[in-house]
Amino acid sequence: MTVDPTGDGNLDDGIRGEGIRGERRGAAPVPLSVLDLVTVGAGRTATDALRTSVEIAKLTEARGYHRYWVAEHHSMPGVASSSPAVILAHLAAHTERIRLGSGGVMLPNHAPLVIAEQFGTLEAMAPGRVDLGLGRAPGTDGATAAALRRTERLNEGADDFPQQLAELTRFLDDDFPDGHPYGRIHAVPGPIQATSPGGVQSPHRPPLWLLGSSGFSARLAGVLGLPFAFAHHFSAQNTIPALDLYRESFKPSAALDAPYALIGVSALATDDENEARRQVRAAALNMVRLRTGRPGLVPTPEEAEAYAFSEMEREFVDNWNSNVIHGTADQVRTGLDDLAKRTGADELMITGNAHSGEVRLRSYELIAEAYHLPGA
Repeated sequence: MTVDPTGDGNLDDGIRGEGIRGERRGAAPVPLSVLDLVTVGAGRTATDALRTSVEIAKLTEARGYHRYWVAEHHSMPGVASSSPAVILAHLAAHTERIRLGSGGVMLPNHAPLVIAEQFGTLEAMAPGRVDLGLGRAPGTDGATAAALRRTERLNEGADDFPQQLAELTRFLDDDFPDGHPYGRIHAVPGPIQATSPGGVQSPHRPPLWLLGSSGFSARLAGVLGLPFAFAHHFSAQNTIPALDLYRESFKPSAALDAPYALIGVSALATDDENEARRQVRAAALNMVRLRTGRPGLVPTPEEAEAYAFSEMEREFVDNWNSNVIHGTADQVRTGLDDLAKRTGADELMITGNAHSGEVRLRSYELIAEAYHLPGA
C-alpha cells in the first residue's frame, strides 16, 4: 500500500527508507545524531561558531553519529543558523559520510522552488547524504517573519503548509501533472537533467522529513507516510502524545513502510557534574532573555552565576533545565537511555547548547565514549 502526498496518483519513486533509517552504533539504544543551532557565545563571533560546527561535524562523523542537522532561525544574535543550505554546503566540504540536513527549513518563509533548487544543489555536492527537514513555524518573531515573507498575513503560511509541501515535492520529483501552471518549470539540479539529451541524473533525492512540536505535523507526517522529527528539547510535555498520534496516523508510503520518528534532545556532558550545571544554567539564562524579548549572545557561566534571577525567572530556569539531560558522561548516558525507552523514539538527535564551542565539542566526545561508539 502506498500513499499519494499530492492527491493525484503520482508517487515518489525512491527506495523505501533510503537514507532515513539510521544505524545503531556501539552500546547506544538507537542511532545518535546532532542538531546544531550554531550558537554564538558572548565574546565570540559567528566565524568562531561556524568553525566549531565544522569541528563538531568532523568529530561526530568519526565517532559514528548518524546525521548532522542545522536549524533555521532568524534575528537571534546567539544563533548563527539563518541560512541552513549555506552552512550545509560548508559542512559537506569538510565531511565525507555523515548525513547532512535541515532541522529544519521553515517552509512558509520560502518559495518551494527555491528550496528544491537549494537542496538539489546540496544533493549534487554530497550525493546520497542530504536530508530535507521541514517546519511550518517561522523560526523567529512575527515582525521578522513578516519581513522574510513580504506579507503581514502570517497565518497564511502555516495554514497553507500542506499545499506548499505538495508543491515542493512536485518540484523535487519534477512531476507536475499536464496542464499545471508549473508544468514547464524545473528545479535544477534535479530530475529534468536525466531526461535531457545525454542526461545522467543521480538516483538519490533528499528524503523529506516533517518537524513539529505539536500534533499538526505529527498527523500530517503519519498520513503522508513520511519520517517525523519532534522537538522534545523545547516541547517535552507534547512528545509522547505527538509520537502516539504519528504512529496511529501512519500509512505506508513510497518513502516508508513503517513509522520512523526521531526526537530532538537537549543534552550536555562534561567531565564534572558541577560544571554541567554551570553550563546549562547559562544556556537557560539565554532562553530567559529570548522568551522575554531580549535575545542576545549566549552568556558565560560566570555571567549567569552573577545574574539576579527573579522568582519567575528561577521557575522558568528550573522547568527548562528539567528537560536538559546534563552531568557526567555516565549520567547523560543514563538519561538518554531512559528517554529512548520511555518514548520509543527510533533515533535521538542531540543538541548541546553551551557558551563555549570547546564545551560543546567535548560533550559529543564524552557521549560517544560513554556509548563506546567507533573511532576512538
